[in-house]
Amino acid sequence: MLATDRCDHLDDPWRDGAIAVRFHDDEASLGNILSAVEKQPLSGVVAVGDRPTVLAARVAEALGLPGNPVAAADATRSKKIMRRRFEAARMRTPWYFHMKADADAAVMASQVTFPCVIKPLGLSGSRGVIRADTARQFDYAVRRVRALLARPDVRAQRTGLTDELLIEGYIEGREYAVEGLVTNGTVRPLAIFDKPDPLDGPFFEETIYVTPPLLAEDLRRAVANEVQRAATALGFVHGPIHAECRIGPLGITMLEVAARPIGGLCSKVLRFDGNGARVPLEALLLRHAIGDDTSGFTRDTEAAGVMMIPIPRRGIFKGVAGESAAKEVPHVEDVLITAKRDQLLEPLPEGDSYLGFIFARAADSIAVVNALREAHRRLAFDIDPELRVLRG
Repeated sequence: MLATDRCDHLDDPWRDGAIAVRFHDDEASLGNILSAVEKQPLSGVVAVGDRPTVLAARVAEALGLPGNPVAAADATRSKKIMRRRFEAARMRTPWYFHMKADADAAVMASQVTFPCVIKPLGLSGSRGVIRADTARQFDYAVRRVRALLARPDVRAQRTGLTDELLIEGYIEGREYAVEGLVTNGTVRPLAIFDKPDPLDGPFFEETIYVTPPLLAEDLRRAVANEVQRAATALGFVHGPIHAECRIGPLGITMLEVAARPIGGLCSKVLRFDGNGARVPLEALLLRHAIGDDTSGFTRDTEAAGVMMIPIPRRGIFKGVAGESAAKEVPHVEDVLITAKRDQLLEPLPEGDSYLGFIFARAADSIAVVNALREAHRRLAFDIDPELRVLRG
Protein backbone atom coordinates (compact mmCIF):
# COMPACT_ATOMS: atom_id res chain seq x y z
CA MET A 1 0.00 0.00 0.00
CA LEU A 2 1.35 3.41 -1.01
CA ALA A 3 0.54 6.84 0.46
CA THR A 4 1.73 9.90 -1.47
CA ASP A 5 1.38 13.65 -1.22
CA ARG A 6 -1.37 14.63 -3.66
CA CYS A 7 -4.75 16.33 -3.89
CA ASP A 8 -7.42 14.19 -2.24
CA HIS A 9 -10.18 15.64 -4.45
CA LEU A 10 -8.91 13.86 -7.56
CA ASP A 11 -9.93 10.25 -8.17
CA ASP A 12 -6.60 8.36 -8.39
CA PRO A 13 -5.12 10.54 -11.19
CA TRP A 14 -2.03 8.32 -11.64
CA ARG A 15 -3.94 5.04 -11.38
CA ASP A 16 -1.56 3.68 -8.74
CA GLY A 17 -4.13 3.09 -6.01
CA ALA A 18 -2.21 5.32 -3.58
CA ILE A 19 -3.79 6.88 -0.51
CA ALA A 20 -3.93 10.66 -0.91
CA VAL A 21 -2.18 12.46 1.94
CA ARG A 22 -0.72 15.93 2.51
CA PHE A 23 2.63 15.91 4.26
CA HIS A 24 1.95 19.33 5.80
CA ASP A 25 -1.22 18.03 7.49
CA ASP A 26 -0.31 15.03 9.61
CA GLU A 27 -3.66 14.83 11.40
CA ALA A 28 -5.87 14.61 8.31
CA SER A 29 -3.36 12.36 6.54
CA LEU A 30 -3.27 9.97 9.49
CA GLY A 31 -7.06 9.77 9.33
CA ASN A 32 -6.97 8.96 5.61
CA ILE A 33 -4.46 6.16 6.15
CA LEU A 34 -6.27 4.66 9.15
CA SER A 35 -9.51 4.64 7.18
CA ALA A 36 -7.84 2.87 4.26
CA VAL A 37 -6.19 0.18 6.39
CA GLU A 38 -9.50 -0.88 7.88
CA LYS A 39 -10.04 -2.81 4.65
CA GLN A 40 -6.39 -3.70 4.01
CA PRO A 41 -4.36 -4.07 7.23
CA LEU A 42 -0.68 -3.10 7.29
CA SER A 43 2.23 -5.18 8.57
CA GLY A 44 4.85 -2.42 8.53
CA VAL A 45 5.53 1.21 7.64
CA VAL A 46 8.52 2.76 5.81
CA ALA A 47 9.05 6.46 4.97
CA VAL A 48 11.12 6.94 1.80
CA GLY A 49 11.66 10.70 2.00
CA ASP A 50 12.30 13.43 4.56
CA ARG A 51 8.85 14.99 4.59
CA PRO A 52 6.76 11.86 5.41
CA THR A 53 8.92 10.66 8.34
CA VAL A 54 6.67 12.13 11.03
CA LEU A 55 3.52 10.83 9.37
CA ALA A 56 5.09 7.35 9.11
CA ALA A 57 5.93 7.47 12.83
CA ARG A 58 2.36 8.46 13.69
CA VAL A 59 0.93 5.65 11.56
CA ALA A 60 3.22 3.10 13.20
CA GLU A 61 2.31 4.38 16.65
CA ALA A 62 -1.44 4.30 15.92
CA LEU A 63 -1.31 0.76 14.56
CA GLY A 64 1.15 -0.65 17.09
CA LEU A 65 3.74 -1.39 14.40
CA PRO A 66 7.55 -1.11 14.66
CA GLY A 67 8.73 2.44 14.08
CA ASN A 68 10.36 5.51 15.57
CA PRO A 69 8.76 7.72 18.22
CA VAL A 70 7.04 10.75 16.73
CA ALA A 71 9.36 13.09 18.65
CA ALA A 72 12.42 11.36 17.16
CA ALA A 73 11.11 11.68 13.61
CA ASP A 74 10.15 15.30 14.22
CA ALA A 75 13.68 16.13 15.41
CA THR A 76 15.11 15.13 12.03
CA ARG A 77 13.03 17.72 10.17
CA SER A 78 14.79 20.69 11.77
CA LYS A 79 18.55 21.13 11.57
CA LYS A 80 18.34 23.38 14.66
CA ILE A 81 16.72 20.70 16.83
CA MET A 82 19.14 18.08 15.55
CA ARG A 83 22.13 20.24 16.48
CA ARG A 84 20.69 20.70 19.98
CA ARG A 85 20.22 16.94 20.42
CA PHE A 86 23.80 16.24 19.33
CA GLU A 87 25.13 18.93 21.64
CA ALA A 88 23.13 17.58 24.59
CA ALA A 89 24.64 14.14 23.92
CA ARG A 90 28.13 15.72 24.11
CA MET A 91 28.84 14.89 20.50
CA ARG A 92 31.33 16.96 18.52
CA THR A 93 29.41 19.85 16.93
CA PRO A 94 30.43 23.12 15.29
CA TRP A 95 29.43 26.39 16.92
CA TYR A 96 25.98 27.41 15.72
CA PHE A 97 23.10 29.79 16.22
CA HIS A 98 19.84 30.45 14.42
CA MET A 99 18.47 33.70 13.08
CA LYS A 100 15.29 34.98 11.54
CA ALA A 101 15.46 34.88 7.77
CA ASP A 102 14.54 38.57 7.61
CA ALA A 103 17.08 39.67 10.24
CA ASP A 104 19.72 42.27 9.40
CA ALA A 105 22.52 40.17 7.91
CA ALA A 106 25.14 42.86 8.57
CA VAL A 107 24.33 42.81 12.28
CA MET A 108 24.32 39.01 12.43
CA ALA A 109 27.67 38.84 10.64
CA SER A 110 29.27 40.48 13.68
CA GLN A 111 28.48 37.29 15.67
CA VAL A 112 30.15 35.01 13.13
CA THR A 113 33.60 33.46 12.98
CA PHE A 114 34.54 32.75 9.37
CA PRO A 115 34.33 30.50 7.49
CA CYS A 116 30.74 29.62 8.28
CA VAL A 117 27.82 27.90 6.57
CA ILE A 118 24.28 29.25 6.15
CA LYS A 119 21.53 26.59 6.07
CA PRO A 120 17.74 26.64 5.79
CA LEU A 121 16.27 24.65 8.69
CA GLY A 122 14.00 22.39 6.68
CA LEU A 123 15.38 21.83 3.17
CA SER A 124 17.39 18.73 2.20
CA GLY A 125 19.92 17.64 -0.40
CA SER A 126 22.20 20.65 0.28
CA ARG A 127 19.51 22.94 -1.12
CA GLY A 128 20.11 26.48 0.11
CA VAL A 129 23.37 25.58 1.89
CA ILE A 130 26.08 28.21 1.25
CA ARG A 131 29.55 28.79 2.70
CA ALA A 132 30.67 32.33 3.53
CA ASP A 133 34.27 33.36 4.21
CA THR A 134 33.70 37.10 4.74
CA ALA A 135 31.00 39.46 6.03
CA ARG A 136 30.23 40.48 2.46
CA GLN A 137 29.77 36.84 1.40
CA PHE A 138 27.63 36.27 4.48
CA ASP A 139 25.29 39.09 3.51
CA TYR A 140 25.08 37.77 -0.06
CA ALA A 141 24.40 34.21 1.12
CA VAL A 142 21.66 35.25 3.55
CA ARG A 143 19.92 37.29 0.85
CA ARG A 144 20.15 34.39 -1.59
CA VAL A 145 18.75 31.85 0.88
CA ARG A 146 16.05 34.31 1.92
CA ALA A 147 14.95 34.59 -1.73
CA LEU A 148 14.88 30.80 -2.04
CA LEU A 149 12.70 30.42 1.05
CA ALA A 150 10.27 32.99 -0.36
CA ARG A 151 9.66 30.94 -3.51
CA PRO A 152 6.12 29.63 -3.98
CA ASP A 153 7.25 26.00 -4.37
CA VAL A 154 9.15 26.15 -1.07
CA ARG A 155 6.36 27.97 0.79
CA ALA A 156 3.87 25.43 -0.60
CA GLN A 157 5.59 22.67 1.39
CA ARG A 158 4.26 24.32 4.57
CA THR A 159 7.07 22.94 6.70
CA GLY A 160 6.89 25.77 9.20
CA LEU A 161 10.66 26.07 8.84
CA THR A 162 10.99 28.78 6.21
CA ASP A 163 11.40 31.75 8.53
CA GLU A 164 14.69 30.84 10.21
CA LEU A 165 18.25 30.04 9.17
CA LEU A 166 20.93 27.99 10.90
CA ILE A 167 24.41 29.51 10.96
CA GLU A 168 27.24 27.19 11.93
CA GLY A 169 30.99 26.89 11.71
CA TYR A 170 32.40 25.31 8.58
CA ILE A 171 33.71 21.79 9.27
CA GLU A 172 36.99 20.85 7.61
CA GLY A 173 37.26 17.31 6.32
CA ARG A 174 36.12 14.68 3.88
CA GLU A 175 32.45 13.75 3.80
CA TYR A 176 30.94 10.28 4.19
CA ALA A 177 27.43 8.85 4.32
CA VAL A 178 26.19 5.83 6.24
CA GLU A 179 23.20 3.71 5.33
CA GLY A 180 21.85 1.71 8.24
CA LEU A 181 18.99 -0.09 9.94
CA VAL A 182 17.93 0.55 13.52
CA THR A 183 16.44 -2.35 15.49
CA ASN A 184 15.46 -1.87 19.13
CA GLY A 185 17.63 1.24 19.17
CA THR A 186 20.75 -0.48 17.84
CA VAL A 187 22.20 0.65 14.51
CA ARG A 188 23.47 -1.91 12.02
CA PRO A 189 25.48 -0.13 9.30
CA LEU A 190 24.63 -1.51 5.85
CA ALA A 191 27.16 0.54 3.90
CA ILE A 192 29.54 3.46 4.33
CA PHE A 193 29.82 5.72 1.29
CA ASP A 194 32.79 7.90 0.44
CA LYS A 195 32.15 11.18 -1.38
CA PRO A 196 35.42 11.58 -3.30
CA ASP A 197 34.64 14.97 -4.86
CA PRO A 198 35.57 17.85 -2.50
CA LEU A 199 32.61 19.48 -0.75
CA ASP A 200 34.32 22.70 0.25
CA GLY A 201 31.72 25.23 -0.93
CA PRO A 202 30.56 27.78 -1.63
CA PHE A 203 27.81 25.28 -2.55
CA PHE A 204 27.68 21.62 -1.59
CA GLU A 205 26.39 19.65 -4.55
CA GLU A 206 26.91 15.92 -4.04
CA THR A 207 28.11 14.01 -7.07
CA ILE A 208 29.75 10.61 -6.45
CA TYR A 209 28.85 8.07 -3.76
CA VAL A 210 31.07 4.97 -3.65
CA THR A 211 31.23 2.02 -1.25
CA PRO A 212 33.26 0.62 0.39
CA PRO A 213 35.30 3.70 1.32
CA LEU A 214 39.08 3.71 1.48
CA LEU A 215 39.00 3.94 5.27
CA ALA A 216 41.00 1.94 7.79
CA GLU A 217 38.93 -0.54 9.79
CA ASP A 218 39.33 1.42 13.03
CA LEU A 219 37.96 4.54 11.33
CA ARG A 220 34.99 2.58 9.97
CA ARG A 221 34.21 1.38 13.49
CA ALA A 222 34.57 4.92 14.80
CA VAL A 223 32.12 6.22 12.18
CA ALA A 224 29.64 3.46 13.05
CA ASN A 225 29.96 4.30 16.76
CA GLU A 226 29.31 7.98 16.09
CA VAL A 227 26.23 7.13 14.01
CA GLN A 228 24.99 5.02 16.93
CA ARG A 229 25.48 7.96 19.31
CA ALA A 230 23.56 10.21 16.95
CA ALA A 231 20.70 7.73 16.57
CA THR A 232 20.49 7.38 20.35
CA ALA A 233 20.56 11.15 20.83
CA LEU A 234 17.65 11.53 18.41
CA GLY A 235 15.70 8.65 19.96
CA PHE A 236 15.53 6.29 16.97
CA VAL A 237 14.10 2.85 17.70
CA HIS A 238 13.26 1.05 14.46
CA GLY A 239 13.71 1.72 10.75
CA PRO A 240 16.18 2.89 8.09
CA ILE A 241 18.55 5.79 8.62
CA HIS A 242 20.76 7.82 6.31
CA ALA A 243 23.56 9.62 8.14
CA GLU A 244 26.15 12.15 6.97
CA CYS A 245 29.43 13.03 8.65
CA ARG A 246 32.82 14.62 8.08
CA ILE A 247 36.19 13.28 9.12
CA GLY A 248 38.68 16.09 9.63
CA PRO A 249 41.57 17.24 11.79
CA LEU A 250 39.40 17.23 14.93
CA GLY A 251 37.86 13.81 14.29
CA ILE A 252 34.37 12.74 13.24
CA THR A 253 31.58 15.32 13.19
CA MET A 254 28.01 14.26 12.46
CA LEU A 255 26.25 16.58 10.05
CA GLU A 256 22.78 15.06 10.22
CA VAL A 257 20.82 11.81 10.40
CA ALA A 258 17.56 11.23 8.54
CA ALA A 259 14.92 8.65 9.47
CA ARG A 260 14.70 7.32 5.92
CA PRO A 261 16.86 5.44 3.41
CA ILE A 262 19.18 6.91 0.78
CA GLY A 263 17.24 9.04 -1.66
CA GLY A 264 15.72 8.09 -4.98
CA LEU A 265 17.53 6.02 -7.59
CA CYS A 266 20.79 6.03 -5.62
CA SER A 267 19.54 2.95 -3.77
CA LYS A 268 20.29 0.92 -6.95
CA VAL A 269 23.94 0.71 -5.86
CA LEU A 270 23.04 -1.41 -2.83
CA ARG A 271 22.15 -5.09 -2.98
CA PHE A 272 22.35 -7.72 -0.28
CA ASP A 273 23.01 -11.46 -0.10
CA GLY A 274 21.36 -13.75 2.41
CA ASN A 275 19.22 -16.86 2.76
CA GLY A 276 20.30 -17.98 -0.70
CA ALA A 277 18.98 -14.83 -2.38
CA ARG A 278 20.22 -11.45 -3.58
CA VAL A 279 17.83 -8.60 -2.85
CA PRO A 280 17.82 -4.82 -3.43
CA LEU A 281 17.77 -2.34 -0.56
CA GLU A 282 14.00 -1.85 -0.85
CA ALA A 283 13.31 -5.55 -0.30
CA LEU A 284 15.54 -5.52 2.78
CA LEU A 285 13.71 -2.49 4.16
CA LEU A 286 10.33 -4.13 3.70
CA ARG A 287 11.48 -7.28 5.48
CA HIS A 288 12.79 -5.17 8.34
CA ALA A 289 9.62 -3.06 8.51
CA ILE A 290 7.44 -6.10 9.18
CA GLY A 291 9.78 -7.33 11.90
CA ASP A 292 11.75 -9.97 10.01
CA ASP A 293 15.31 -10.70 11.12
CA THR A 294 17.55 -9.15 8.45
CA SER A 295 20.87 -9.74 10.19
CA GLY A 296 21.69 -12.60 7.81
CA PHE A 297 21.80 -10.23 4.83
CA THR A 298 25.07 -8.48 4.03
CA ARG A 299 26.05 -6.15 1.22
CA ASP A 300 27.54 -7.97 -1.76
CA THR A 301 31.33 -7.87 -1.99
CA GLU A 302 31.74 -5.75 -5.15
CA ALA A 303 32.54 -2.08 -4.90
CA ALA A 304 29.68 0.04 -6.23
CA GLY A 305 28.98 3.67 -6.87
CA VAL A 306 26.65 6.24 -8.36
CA MET A 307 27.24 9.64 -9.87
CA MET A 308 24.40 12.11 -9.48
CA ILE A 309 25.00 14.05 -12.69
CA PRO A 310 25.32 17.71 -11.75
CA ILE A 311 23.53 20.51 -13.57
CA PRO A 312 26.26 22.75 -15.01
CA ARG A 313 24.14 25.87 -15.50
CA ARG A 314 20.60 27.20 -15.45
CA GLY A 315 18.69 26.77 -18.69
CA ILE A 316 16.23 24.72 -20.74
CA PHE A 317 17.21 21.08 -21.22
CA LYS A 318 17.15 20.04 -24.88
CA GLY A 319 18.87 16.68 -24.86
CA VAL A 320 22.04 14.68 -24.32
CA ALA A 321 24.58 13.05 -26.62
CA GLY A 322 26.99 10.26 -25.79
CA GLU A 323 24.76 7.94 -23.76
CA SER A 324 25.81 4.86 -25.71
CA ALA A 325 29.49 5.76 -25.39
CA ALA A 326 29.06 6.30 -21.65
CA LYS A 327 27.40 2.91 -21.21
CA GLU A 328 30.33 1.24 -23.01
CA VAL A 329 32.81 2.31 -20.32
CA PRO A 330 34.06 -0.81 -18.50
CA HIS A 331 32.33 -1.36 -15.14
CA VAL A 332 29.46 1.02 -15.95
CA GLU A 333 26.13 -0.73 -15.34
CA ASP A 334 23.69 1.93 -16.45
CA VAL A 335 23.20 5.57 -17.40
CA LEU A 336 19.79 7.04 -16.61
CA ILE A 337 18.93 10.55 -17.80
CA THR A 338 16.00 11.71 -15.68
CA ALA A 339 15.77 15.33 -16.89
CA LYS A 340 12.94 15.87 -19.38
CA ARG A 341 13.20 17.77 -22.64
CA ASP A 342 12.21 21.44 -22.24
CA GLN A 343 12.55 21.18 -18.46
CA LEU A 344 14.02 24.20 -16.71
CA LEU A 345 17.27 23.11 -15.09
CA GLU A 346 18.61 24.91 -12.05
CA PRO A 347 21.82 24.06 -10.19
CA LEU A 348 22.34 24.30 -6.46
CA PRO A 349 21.87 26.08 -4.18
CA GLU A 350 18.40 26.83 -5.56
CA GLY A 351 17.88 23.63 -7.56
CA ASP A 352 16.59 20.35 -6.17
CA SER A 353 17.27 17.80 -8.92
CA TYR A 354 19.98 16.23 -11.09
CA LEU A 355 20.35 15.57 -14.81
CA GLY A 356 20.42 11.85 -14.14
CA PHE A 357 22.50 9.03 -12.68
CA ILE A 358 25.45 6.82 -13.67
CA PHE A 359 25.96 3.47 -11.93
CA ALA A 360 29.10 1.34 -11.82
CA ARG A 361 30.47 -1.80 -10.14
CA ALA A 362 34.01 -3.16 -10.02
CA ALA A 363 36.43 -5.08 -7.85
CA ASP A 364 37.54 -1.95 -6.01
CA SER A 365 36.31 1.57 -5.31
CA ILE A 366 39.04 3.32 -7.32
CA ALA A 367 37.95 1.51 -10.49
CA VAL A 368 34.34 2.45 -9.78
CA VAL A 369 35.15 6.15 -9.39
CA ASN A 370 37.29 6.16 -12.53
CA ALA A 371 34.48 4.51 -14.52
CA LEU A 372 31.92 7.04 -13.29
CA ARG A 373 34.16 9.98 -14.21
CA GLU A 374 34.92 8.58 -17.67
CA ALA A 375 31.26 7.90 -18.42
CA HIS A 376 30.37 11.43 -17.34
CA ARG A 377 33.15 12.84 -19.55
CA ARG A 378 31.53 11.16 -22.59
CA LEU A 379 28.17 12.85 -22.05
CA ALA A 380 27.38 16.19 -23.69
CA PHE A 381 24.31 18.10 -22.53
CA ASP A 382 22.42 20.59 -24.69
CA ILE A 383 21.07 23.35 -22.46
CA ASP A 384 19.55 26.47 -24.00
CA PRO A 385 19.54 29.82 -22.23
CA GLU A 386 16.33 30.56 -20.37
CA LEU A 387 14.12 33.13 -22.08
CA ARG A 388 12.96 35.62 -19.48
CA VAL A 389 9.78 37.64 -19.93
CA LEU A 390 10.27 41.38 -19.40
CA ARG A 391 7.30 43.22 -17.98
CA GLY A 392 6.70 46.75 -19.18
